[in-house]
Amino acid sequence: MNGNYDPLYLFIDGVWIGANGRDTAGVINPATRQELGRVPLATLADLDRALLATVPAFEAWRTTFPNERARVLKRAAELMRERAPHIATLMTLEEGKPLAESHDEVQRAADYFEWFAEEAKRIDGRVVPGNRPGVQQLVKRQAIGPVAAFTPWNFPAITPARKLAAALAAGCSVIIKPGEESPATALALARALDDAGLPKGVLQVVFGVPDEVSRHLIASPVIRKVTFTGSVPIGRLLSARAAEGVKPITLELGGHGPVLVFNDADVQRAAVEGAANRFRGTGQVCISSTRFLVQRGVYDEFREHFVKATRALKVGNGLEAGTQVGPLANPRQLEKMQALIADALACGATVLTGGKAIDGEGYFFEPTVLADVPMHAKIMHEEPFGPIAVLMAFDELADGLREANRLPYGLSAYAFTRDARTAIDVADGLEAGMIGINQYRIVATELPFGGMKESGHGSEGGVEGIEYYLTHKFISQA
Repeated sequence: MNGNYDPLYLFIDGVWIGANGRDTAGVINPATRQELGRVPLATLADLDRALLATVPAFEAWRTTFPNERARVLKRAAELMRERAPHIATLMTLEEGKPLAESHDEVQRAADYFEWFAEEAKRIDGRVVPGNRPGVQQLVKRQAIGPVAAFTPWNFPAITPARKLAAALAAGCSVIIKPGEESPATALALARALDDAGLPKGVLQVVFGVPDEVSRHLIASPVIRKVTFTGSVPIGRLLSARAAEGVKPITLELGGHGPVLVFNDADVQRAAVEGAANRFRGTGQVCISSTRFLVQRGVYDEFREHFVKATRALKVGNGLEAGTQVGPLANPRQLEKMQALIADALACGATVLTGGKAIDGEGYFFEPTVLADVPMHAKIMHEEPFGPIAVLMAFDELADGLREANRLPYGLSAYAFTRDARTAIDVADGLEAGMIGINQYRIVATELPFGGMKESGHGSEGGVEGIEYYLTHKFISQA
């Protein structure tokens, strides 16, 4: 056990519930492979208790004045910022990312609560002129109902924050199941909301066997809305379960982010910042740049800068000063990287740097750059979700767009060019929900976050984010 790591609980109907009488799962520090704690797994009785509590909580919260909902969310944001050093340490211990990245994530999670606190005050409707004498027509936007939310382990603060802040601002109650591999961070957010005065039952936090929890919650008539961030296969499964109850679902799924670098681009900047972006979070980032498609005239220059920047990255324990790339989150990720590299090499790819696991206690893997990868290699079709980048050349804009849009994913995409016409054409032509031109940082609280095609549907963040937790009611009064 680690003295900096918090005890783990379920949070149901305002009560923090320990592991007594329940199965547990070990939480492992991926940098040391040591157990940090054991997270309690909810029983079916626990889930039923959460469902029972969320109904009256929703009825009370939905009628709470928007100013009061906003006050609670703002106070929670303040507490998150005050506690940021501790929450960031929890995140690095259980997820592995460098402490600076963890601290930034906590701050941005707090930003979402502050942003949606203000949006709570702007949930309005409209009056539509009557179509016959004596008739008043109104359209109201109201909270959709209790929400079941499912979040993964890789961003244990900001992903729950996007869902919770918007849903709570809209007036919904929420049962959230965060990833069991990084539970303490999500519980710290719940603690901040509880301490900020969120009424009991409005938020419930449960952990458990993912298939059992999702099946039970989504099937319940209590749940009116589902939101999920994770892999494409699980997204399909949960979408089908939600469809059985005709329940709307927001899906933020995987990606395989292409980067188009044109001959007229600032090549060194695109390469150096591209390496930093690719290997941030050890590549376990859904909007990460993964396939670098470089116009042939600058391909060699880009490759030189990119490989040099990759080799300069410091890999290590996220708690150590100067670490830029932490461990992979779990042994499954490590095995996946090894398998993808082995397959690429068998297909004829070239490793420009990296390519193997790093000896030691944790799940460390060298930041890896591949070139000359044949199209039939698995990594050209599967999201790597780890520290592997693929470099390839293209000739004309149409060729680059064809490769960028080849896969069924459409979450993020990037392009670097100094030509305004090219920037417009590539932004219009890329099939992705989020596009960065001459930059890699594309996420902000005030902007929508979401994809298209098999990367999901619906948006989180921005004014769009709250809409998915509201329903429109038309009232015609004579």
